[in-house]
Amino acid sequence: MTNKGKDHKKRSEKDKPSNREKSLSKSSQLMMDQRLWLKILVGMVFGVITGLALSPAGPIIEAKETAFAVGEWLSLPGTLFLGMIQMVIIPLIVCSIILGIAESGSMDFLKSMGSRLIPYFILTTIISITIGVTLVQIVRPGDMINQGMALEVLNSGAASDRLSGDTFEDLTIPQRIANIIPTNPARAQVERNMLQIVIASILVGIALITIPAGTGKPFKDLCVAGQVLSMKIISWAMVIAPYAVFGLLCNITIRIGLDALISLGFYAATVLTGLGCMMLVYLTIIALFTKKSPGEFMKGIREVQLLAFSTSSSAATMPFSIQAAEEKLGLRPEVSRFVVPLGATVNMDGTALYQAVAALFLCQVFGIDLSTPEIAILMLTTVGASIGTPATPGVGIVVLATILVGIGVPAQAIALIIGVDRILDMCRTTVNVTGDLAASTVMDRWLPEKKK
Repeated sequence: MTNKGKDHKKRSEKDKPSNREKSLSKSSQLMMDQRLWLKILVGMVFGVITGLALSPAGPIIEAKETAFAVGEWLSLPGTLFLGMIQMVIIPLIVCSIILGIAESGSMDFLKSMGSRLIPYFILTTIISITIGVTLVQIVRPGDMINQGMALEVLNSGAASDRLSGDTFEDLTIPQRIANIIPTNPARAQVERNMLQIVIASILVGIALITIPAGTGKPFKDLCVAGQVLSMKIISWAMVIAPYAVFGLLCNITIRIGLDALISLGFYAATVLTGLGCMMLVYLTIIALFTKKSPGEFMKGIREVQLLAFSTSSSAATMPFSIQAAEEKLGLRPEVSRFVVPLGATVNMDGTALYQAVAALFLCQVFGIDLSTPEIAILMLTTVGASIGTPATPGVGIVVLATILVGIGVPAQAIALIIGVDRILDMCRTTVNVTGDLAASTVMDRWLPEKKK
């Protein structure tokens, strides 16, 4: 065989998709072929309608206890859906981060990327929070809420199942810095301390680069298997996703009622406007700092955005984001496979904006006036809270509860916004995923090619 023929054969073998890529592509295509996003939208609409019909104020069930019991049964598919997603999120994140770093193959490349990526993530998070704070201070949706209704919702118990989880510990700054190293990785997984898990995964990935390839290969193969198995379970969970969304929204609507949902219209519009502004920020960044047009970028990631909207989990969408980055946007694998997994756990611009708006909204509802320095502290707290937030459905509202306690708002106040949280969760997850892909595109443009 001639040298030319050998080179062509090598290129063909290199371009041939791996078994992992085939498996992920099959799962992704299955979800898109089922028009999952459309089914979930239908489930949302019917969930609200059914919830209103079955609520104590509706025409079917008058007894509150009976209505709440029916809502709990209807929400069972949603509980199972969230459980399946949460079951595999940690192994999926760990395996993806380790593989992303290990496959980059160069310490110099990682240093160059880290020195650019971390400031970028912090800057976009600050921009998103600033947008949210500005909008909520201008619109002041909390002033439009009836105080009597707010107290009634507060006592409804709608938030009772959302307040589980740890709050921020009262630690000094040096103690917080020391606490990012997981002295007990198993405990970090049990407590879902995502920042510790991310740090541990990064250290393991870097270690794999520094040891002989043959020594690390069995562990890399284990991570590949973990990633593929996690995505297979997520694809199974997607089968019940429309019923899950229907049940969760139905249960919450039964507890909250129509008046609360209508009164939250300005709050929801404020959050959605802020998320829309953040999307425009990403498109501006793409137009100014990359060689792609905003239209080309959005066309390449639209399927991933639909999956993110459907699952409400940037971690569950992570492998598909990597696939879109490489196949649709043409980004280098060493960039996408590092930036996307890391971004799925630390780059939560949509979540940060939502938490800032929700916190100030509830302050307005309960008549708590924050000074400018206090708002600045809230913004910094929100930045810290958004970093390492578990990338699973509904977890943002749990983190919000810990922020509320720090500014004098009762954590049970989240009951007031639970009614619209599902749709807002889906929208902010879409923004989070878009931010990860925008960051990948920018880093691909900024970073030099690896030395052969």
